[in-house]
Amino acid sequence: MRPYLVSAACFMRLLAALLCAALAACAAAPPVSLPPIFNDSDFAPATAIDAGQIFALSDAMRQYVQTQVRQATHNGNPRTALYEALYDKSRLKLEYDAAMTRNARETFAARQGNCLSLVIMTAALAHELGLQVRYQEVLGEESWSRSGDMYFVAGHVNLVLGQRLGDNPNNYDAKGMMVIDFLPSGDVAGYRTREISEATVLAMYMNNRAAETMSEGQLDQAYWWARAALLQDPSFNGAYNTLGVIQLRHGDLAQARRTLAHALIRTPDNTLLLSNLAQALEASGLPDEALPLRRRLLALQPQPPFHYFNLGKAAMQQNDYVQAIRLFSREIARDPYYHEFHFWLAQAYARMGQLAQADRQLELAMDNSTTRNEHGLYAAKLQRLRAATAH
Repeated sequence: MRPYLVSAACFMRLLAALLCAALAACAAAPPVSLPPIFNDSDFAPATAIDAGQIFALSDAMRQYVQTQVRQATHNGNPRTALYEALYDKSRLKLEYDAAMTRNARETFAARQGNCLSLVIMTAALAHELGLQVRYQEVLGEESWSRSGDMYFVAGHVNLVLGQRLGDNPNNYDAKGMMVIDFLPSGDVAGYRTREISEATVLAMYMNNRAAETMSEGQLDQAYWWARAALLQDPSFNGAYNTLGVIQLRHGDLAQARRTLAHALIRTPDNTLLLSNLAQALEASGLPDEALPLRRRLLALQPQPPFHYFNLGKAAMQQNDYVQAIRLFSREIARDPYYHEFHFWLAQAYARMGQLAQADRQLELAMDNSTTRNEHGLYAAKLQRLRAATAH
């Protein structure tokens, strides 16, 4: 069976997530704009979802704003004070970690999060300061990752801090807007962006939580997260795809086809939807209906993500390490920041006895890892390799 493809905002290397209406919302009537895509009775009730908790502040956060931000305001500019209080490494010591999407309080308490988690936490603190907050989707900034038999494509979001809500709007100064992004500053300047609403950010959070819980095998909880995302923002197409994949994995084939087909009408060239709907049709015993989708997908994406990587792994099984190196290198040329590609290239170099190259690729795998566990794993392997080389 082909892998399931799931979209997320800032997932893995660039991770994001969605949270929304309380589980009591399962009993609420869906918005008129939503088609009949929900099948609540097929899923067991799960942990309640409360959208109000996503941006909620803890007492520790309010105290931090009072003691570390308000008192440090420079020249009446709370935006600069907030940025310095959060991202000065000698103070809060925030770390990027893509293991899960956290809400504002969880991110602050853990001192770590993916880009969506960090955006949500920063926005919550900015709201406490009375600052205007805008959210932006960075266009064209997507990355792929995988977990088991599921592949994830992730976009990227950032935020813009404006003047305080009580300030005179006639004094608007575009130069006074501050973009806060969780990519190196030099990488942000040339990006095109699209402003998104806070409702979409909430839907992204919920969608991420749906994808994360689905990858852990918690299909019931994943369903309610995806459902909440669509109730929060019925225009967020990624949540339709996630819901359709959940229904497909749950065995609700007719419902999955309906959900994915509706989303595909909205975005007919979406490769994730084309692949997942084709898979749903094939699983339903309708290969003739899936064939035109497969042809369209091939035209749009002749070499899908992970294509050369999977061929490289097959070459490794055949002990053809020269071919594996060539194929892994081609995949890295398409996505130089995904840690697993560098790890497998390191293995191929090691089998060839090219230990200096293996060392370099393991170092890149470690540098591009997105969780503490991954970083620790690659660091340990790198240490063993260097010890073996020394002897």
